[in-house]
Parts: sequence; C-alpha cells; structure tokens
Amino acid sequence: MGKGGEKGEESEECKPQIRSYTWEEIQKHNLRTDRWLVIERKVYNVTQWAHRHPGGQRVIGHCAGEDATDAFQAFHINPSLVQKFLKPLLIGELAPGEPSHDRDKNSQLVEDFRTLRKTAEDMNLFKASPLFFSLYLAHIIAMEALAWLMVSYFGTGWITTLILAFILATSQAQAGWLQHDFGHLSVFKKSSWNHIVHKFVIGHLKGASANWWNHRHFQHHAKPNIFKKDPDVNMLHIFVLGETQPIEYGKKKLKYLPYNHQHEYFFFIFPPLLIPVYFQIQIISTMIKRRFWADLAWAISYYMRYFITYIPFYGILGSLSLLMFVRFLESHWFVWVTQMNHIPMEIDCEKHKDWLSSQLAATCNIEQSFFNDWFTGHLNFQIEHHLFPTMPRHNFWKIKPLVKSLCAKYGVQYEEKSLGKAFVDIVGSLKKSGDLWLDAYLYK
Repeated sequence: MGKGGEKGEESEECKPQIRSYTWEEIQKHNLRTDRWLVIERKVYNVTQWAHRHPGGQRVIGHCAGEDATDAFQAFHINPSLVQKFLKPLLIGELAPGEPSHDRDKNSQLVEDFRTLRKTAEDMNLFKASPLFFSLYLAHIIAMEALAWLMVSYFGTGWITTLILAFILATSQAQAGWLQHDFGHLSVFKKSSWNHIVHKFVIGHLKGASANWWNHRHFQHHAKPNIFKKDPDVNMLHIFVLGETQPIEYGKKKLKYLPYNHQHEYFFFIFPPLLIPVYFQIQIISTMIKRRFWADLAWAISYYMRYFITYIPFYGILGSLSLLMFVRFLESHWFVWVTQMNHIPMEIDCEKHKDWLSSQLAATCNIEQSFFNDWFTGHLNFQIEHHLFPTMPRHNFWKIKPLVKSLCAKYGVQYEEKSLGKAFVDIVGSLKKSGDLWLDAYLYK
C-alpha cells in the first residue's frame, strides 16, 4: 500500500500543470504576431497555426484576446473534429475566479443563447433537406439550358438576347445564393463534401473563387459592420457609413468624394460596378497572388463552358459583351439584396458585444413570402442566418419565433421590414451619413 501510494503521488507530480490566466492577461494577446483565443474556458495560442486556418487567418485574428466560444460553434459543423487541431494549441484555462465571458458581458444572455442553440439542435434544425437543395440546383441548371435553347431556336435578335440575359442573370444570382449555402457548410454533414460542391457551384457555375469567398465572408460573419474587421464595410473612401465614420472624416476634413451626394452617386457606382469590375479584379488577383490554383481551374472551366456555348452565336466580342451585361444585371440584384440588411443598421468600431447582441445590431430581417425567400436566397432571414450560419436556410422560419422571444426577454431590438422599405432605407442611410459628414466638415 505504501509503495502504491508513493507511485500515485509520483504520477500526480509528473502530470503537466494546467496554467491559469486572467482576462486581463488574455486580452493583451490580440496582435497579428500574438493571438490567443478562449473557447469554453480553455485558452489556446493560435499564433503559429492561424495561417493554416481554412477560413483564413484574419477571422481568427478578429477574435484574438476574446471569448470565441460562440463564433467557434457558429462556424464549425463538427466541433469535436476540430478539437484535434486545437489540442496541441492548448496553453491553459481561465482562472477559477474569472467569469466565462470577457468584458462584463451579460452572462445570463450568453447562456440563454447557447441554450437556444442546443434547442435548435434538438429540433434537428441543422439537418438539411436533400430534396430542397437538389431542386434548387436543378432550377439553376434549367435556366442555363433554357437560355441556350432560346438562342438556338430564336436566334440572336435584340429581344431574344435581352430575355436571355435576364435568364442568365437570374441563374447567376440564384447560383450565388446556392454557393452561399455550401460555403457555410449547411448542406452536407461532412465539411469535405460541402467544400467540394462549393467549389463546383461558385467555380464552375459562376467563375469565382471558393477560397476568396471564404476568407472574405467569414470575416463579415464574425464581426458584422465592424470597421477594420468586416471587409463589407470597407468602402475604399467612396462612401462613408454609419454615424461615427462620417463625423470622423468631416473633422479631419477628408473629402475624397462629395459624401453629401453619396446617396445619389450610389446608383451609378455601387450596384452596376461591384460584381463586373471590383469583384472580378479582386477574385482574379487573389487566386493568382495566393496561388489558389484549384479555384482558378474551376473558374477557367466556367469561362470555357460559357464561351464554347455562346461564341458560335455571338462571336467573341458579342459573347464578352453579353457576359458583361449579365454581370451588370446580377450586380444590381446582389447589391440591393445584400446591403438592405446591413447598411441601415449600426456600423461602428469594435464594441466587444456578445454574439447575439453584435449580430442583431448589424442585421435586420425582411418580411417572409415565397417571392422574398426565392429572390433573396432566404437572406430575408438575415438575423437567423447570422446567429446560426450553418443552419440550412429552409429551417430559418422555424427558429425565428424562439429568436424573437429571446430578444424580447433581454430588450435586444429585432427589426423586420418590407422589401420595399429595406431598399429605401439603404438610400436614406447613405443620405443621413452624408449629411453628418457635411456638417462635421463645415462646422467641426
């Protein structure tokens, strides 16, 4: 017994000691060269591993020095599998006296939201319908086929070409919503299958890059409407957004453009040029600079298919012009739908809110209807999508009442509006920001 006791004591002494950290210490490690994360009270040093992160290193950097538990659960469909990558990065845990949530967040709200997520799991709301997504893909392919049949049977007249362009633009817009589903891992149970089909849809059906989309879009979801973290609010000095940025520009006498007219020149810059110009340049340069060769091959397959299909009818120049017009039409669709949920909402610097509060401050919903669901790719449920990015979109309506109830309990604003009002609010928000800039520019 004595010897056994001695051996037990020795084994206890040989066990590595788990170091404890305070939030004050953890929050210091939020630099590009020094990144720590907290997930379920465990502290991880992800500095060296960040560049290998499938979602990009920037999204990890945005959560450095914080409790990333809710973001981790939101983006990963198989957390237990990801844990094997985290295990070697574990350096300690929160000290016993430290709260589980940083910066005095409402712990009860956070716990209630996590309970809501568990409820959604118990309701099988993270289980996709194969029939829904199969029919969705089929209707996209059907539109592509219809466009070819039209030009084959009716020729290349102006009316036929115009109808064909609208059909192709509709196909492209709907393929954009579908790639969004696979990109968020919300269709298949295995991440690998989602990644493979994502590359097919965004690459072969749209001519874009899956990695470019992942690295950009996940940042937006992690920190929506947060300057320097959400790339979607980086307007390259063309627009000023929210209430703080316009005043900051105005006080510094920054006038890259007459921002008091941004609600007017918006129509000539943002909707028509985002996809055919800005995104195209960014996608191609990103694939080459970062050597996303598989994405480039998929994109090339799209352009080969397109030109093989339409050069016999329109020639090289005509096919290229048709493609640019299709992108022009799609860009309008994309901009109005994606911006209506975010530009009119709070846009500001990092405030370190809890997951529920940060997502609700930056997003709003659009009233449900069959048309709105189809037209927006279910992004009319933007709130539910941002709270649960991996949830299949056909289940958003089921979780919506529970989300509204939780928001009402804690006084978190849940905003929903009509499609028309959402479009008007984009312009109104730009005008308001422009007026704030002008006032600060002239008088402050």
